[in-house]
Amino acid sequence: MKIFYIDTSSSYLYTGIVADNKLLGCVKKELGKDLSRYTLVEVEKLFKNLNLKPNDIDKIIVVSGPGSFTGIRIGMTMAKIYAWSLKKEITTITSLDAMAASVDVDCLKVPLIDARRGFVYAGIYQDNEIILENQYLKLEELEKHLNSLDKEFIYITNQSNFKFSNIKEYDPNILEIVNHYIDKPSINPHLVEPTYLKLTEAEENLGNRA
Repeated sequence: MKIFYIDTSSSYLYTGIVADNKLLGCVKKELGKDLSRYTLVEVEKLFKNLNLKPNDIDKIIVVSGPGSFTGIRIGMTMAKIYAWSLKKEITTITSLDAMAASVDVDCLKVPLIDARRGFVYAGIYQDNEIILENQYLKLEELEKHLNSLDKEFIYITNQSNFKFSNIKEYDPNILEIVNHYIDKPSINPHLVEPTYLKLTEAEENLGNRA
């Protein structure tokens, strides 16, 4: 079975193809504001370099967020089009799920994404168990929760603005992520939706005016 993995939920493009417990090839690039411009180009190059076509893929695992609103839509749209048009299986995982699955440590894992204004997207994981569900919360609230657990932990992030001493830089182990979620049930491509965890700024403003 060949699995196509794609994550555009941050300023990075993380994508790869896994088959028979081997990572055939991958792309890990910070594209920033050029994510929408170069994602498809990079994906097409990946397939070409591996002498594969999108139709050779059996299943797609796409990261649904949270993270960049624009970035999330890029990867999700591509994955849904591939799944629907080529009749391929598709499933979603969150960006926090991916970050936790990528790291093998003996302590608590705390994937962390800056949500601005003192807020973060985060979860707390231990092995295969979720200790704190993915959520949008104040960083200080997350810290209080971690202190209450009284266990060793590390933060996982690809953002340089966090200055904690116990940070592991996120460099996705795509093989581990795919292996962890390869058996997650597939869903109808039309039901694949982003995981934002919070309202967009426009939705918040609309709610405030209501």
